[in-house]
Amino acid sequence: MNDLILATMAGTTEAARLALLWAKSIRAFAGRYTEAPIWLMVPQPIERLPTSLRMELEQNHARLFAYDVSEEALDFPFAAKSIAAGEAERLAQDRASRLAWMDCDSLIVQEPIPLLLADEIAIGYRPVDHTLIGSPADKPPDSFWSLVYNQCGVDVGQIKPMVTSVDEKTIRPYFNAGLLAVRPQRGLLQSWSDTFRTLYQRPAFRPYYNRDVLYKLFIHQAVLAGVILAGTGDEEREELPYLVNYPLHMHAGYPAVRRPARLNDVYSFRYDTLADEADWQQVILIDEPLRSWLSEVRKVVQSI
Repeated sequence: MNDLILATMAGTTEAARLALLWAKSIRAFAGRYTEAPIWLMVPQPIERLPTSLRMELEQNHARLFAYDVSEEALDFPFAAKSIAAGEAERLAQDRASRLAWMDCDSLIVQEPIPLLLADEIAIGYRPVDHTLIGSPADKPPDSFWSLVYNQCGVDVGQIKPMVTSVDEKTIRPYFNAGLLAVRPQRGLLQSWSDTFRTLYQRPAFRPYYNRDVLYKLFIHQAVLAGVILAGTGDEEREELPYLVNYPLHMHAGYPAVRRPARLNDVYSFRYDTLADEADWQQVILIDEPLRSWLSEVRKVVQSI
């Protein structure tokens, strides 16, 4: 059984290009895990991706898995992502002791030691970066969060707060869905997928979607919070270091006391649309060999 499988979703050609860059970063910088299994979850059919891109992924020993998802879910923000996560976890249950589910706009630039969860930990996570629709810990849960907690079976009295990573607000647990390290045998990502599919189109949530698009954008993350809180105890959850899933696109606003001096110091980072900007490598100091690798490999990937 593998120690660690790394997985992401690639639903479009552009997402698959980002996933290829992610895969290449693992093969280049993940230390003992440069040969770890890499999985891409692709909505049926896999042939939606260009042949040249699929071949390049396979040359980097990235395995593509097709999964079923409805057109309705494909059209709803991040619905296909939660479904893909659940399917990846189901496939990993008898193949790995740990699974890292990551967004495709991520890169790994050091051996991912923090993702190697201890035996007693069911899930490793990062808090959300900003509060947005999160539930402030110093106020009673609002009607939206009360609905989420009720539907997911969460005991509100047992919730311990966390602090968001960028705006540093104390909120009820609200986990960043951009990276989740799990014990596949616990089935948390499958529960997220199943619960989300059951809840997201329920009439009770529609007034919130109509009131503010943020509720529609982040209902997947709210349900994730409900599922994790209902399915694990405090002692089974571990907040991962801030150098994991570091939001490079938010570097300027990140709290100065924790802002890394070099990109080489992080384990993994997200970049969102930052890489579309011509001077994006000027955001933070990047030492060799990472600097040259980023410039050269990105050009290769974009040409495929």
